[in-house]
Amino acid sequence: MSIRGAAAVVGVGQTPYYKRNTAPRSTRGLVAEAVLDAARDAGIDPRDIDGFASWGDDPTEGTHLATALGVRELRWSSLAWGGGGGGQVPSILQAVAAIATGMANCVVVYRGMNQAEEGRLPYAKGHFDTQYSAHGILTPVQTCALRTQRMLEIDKVPPSALEALALAGYHHAQNNPGAVAYGQPLDAEAYRASRLISEPLRLNDCSRENDGAGAILLVSADRAKDTRGKPAYVLGGVQGFVAGWGELTENHNPYTSNGLLPPMVERLWRESGVGVDDVDVTQVYENFTGPAVAALIDVGLVPAGPAAGEVMTLENLTVEKGRLPMNTAGGNLADGFVHGIGVVLEAVRQIRGDSPNPVADAKVSLLLGGPMAPQVGAMLFGSADALA
Repeated sequence: MSIRGAAAVVGVGQTPYYKRNTAPRSTRGLVAEAVLDAARDAGIDPRDIDGFASWGDDPTEGTHLATALGVRELRWSSLAWGGGGGGQVPSILQAVAAIATGMANCVVVYRGMNQAEEGRLPYAKGHFDTQYSAHGILTPVQTCALRTQRMLEIDKVPPSALEALALAGYHHAQNNPGAVAYGQPLDAEAYRASRLISEPLRLNDCSRENDGAGAILLVSADRAKDTRGKPAYVLGGVQGFVAGWGELTENHNPYTSNGLLPPMVERLWRESGVGVDDVDVTQVYENFTGPAVAALIDVGLVPAGPAAGEVMTLENLTVEKGRLPMNTAGGNLADGFVHGIGVVLEAVRQIRGDSPNPVADAKVSLLLGGPMAPQVGAMLFGSADALA
């Protein structure tokens, strides 16, 4: 059974990004605001939503959210496990599976965060075992720095690839008034002067930490035609587990992969009916630039080794002139970070044409989740032309 064309995103909703601990409402209140915004965008009565899906230990349970919204009947409620941003694609795939099998008709995928309630990095709890802590590794940036350093030293990916990804996000954020880094451009000199957080990752290689919420609303492809606006159809998606992940956490192979291993990538292109050369725009989850570059290499958008630097240039990654535009709202680095919901929204907006930096006539939009986490994923959204 293929999910190609089985469902479409018809609504997008989002709160502003708030500085950590300054959000005016609870996590549940922020999520409800984003869901209501998505329902208005789609022209759907929020009481008709019958499914909910999220990831990363989101504390807003679908059952509670359904009650708050006055949902008439709750038919689906799920949470994708895995820590990190790798759960974003699995949560969307759960929604698509529910719609494709008739388990639900109208499913919202959401992520909200208010760190005054939940603390910092609540989704990382339980993912740093004693083998890590005994060696002073206590945060995601440290584990991702280990693998990024190996990618630079052994795989010979040049540091300029990381720099270009960061600069592209900040470049696009200057056209996005909702971005946290709007009005705060970043150039190569400032990037290189920024302090090291965990070598080789610098301050501007690291994502923001914000409060807020975002949501997308999915229905069947047939029903999408009767909603407001232009649908973004689901062409395909994969999720998976990094081989070797477990108690000996740093022994998985290949060590510098983002986790999108060849069988997953082959399945993504085969089942979606498009190829890597058909991708018009990409949103890659970059809590840190190193894993994001690894994800781009994994799926074949960027060559491995020194040649990565020839593709990963600022000019090539920007909408105006690039062949590989990415993170076109600013990404987690410059737009804002609520556990990656922003790049999900932007992947959809590129197909709908309402991105702050639209790629002309975009037909295929790629979303890459990660990063180097227990579970990773990739998803393709497309226009009606891409389904033809």
